[in-house]
Amino acid sequence: MAEAMRLIRTRLIEGVWEGVLDRPADATGVPQIKVTHLGAEVEGVAVERDPDSGKWQLRVPIPVTTISDGVQTYLITDALSGAVLDSFAIHAGDPLAEDIRAEIGLLREELDMLKKAFRRHCIETAGQ
Repeated sequence: MAEAMRLIRTRLIEGVWEGVLDRPADATGVPQIKVTHLGAEVEGVAVERDPDSGKWQLRVPIPVTTISDGVQTYLITDALSGAVLDSFAIHAGDPLAEDIRAEIGLLREELDMLKKAFRRHCIETAGQ
């Protein structure tokens, strides 16, 4: 079984979420990363190779238009395999009684991703 890509969170600063991608040694090319918020793709995601470590730096600018009261969840996936690498949530407005809202938001994002993948699978295998 092939080794999977790992994403390690580093920080959130000045409206940009940052992390480090660690990939198998035999992986080639720039990692294809997709970040979504409420099913919409986040623009401006940057993946750059760090010449010192050889690992890939991921930068996700958080669009101002996505920040509002409540919990906003962002899902980070491998665009090629669809594997969920990580997620993060931003809490705004009134203090939340529980973090369960963040978990529900994440579950909704993941469920939407699974539904799309299942539908695509059904279409691809319908003629077989």
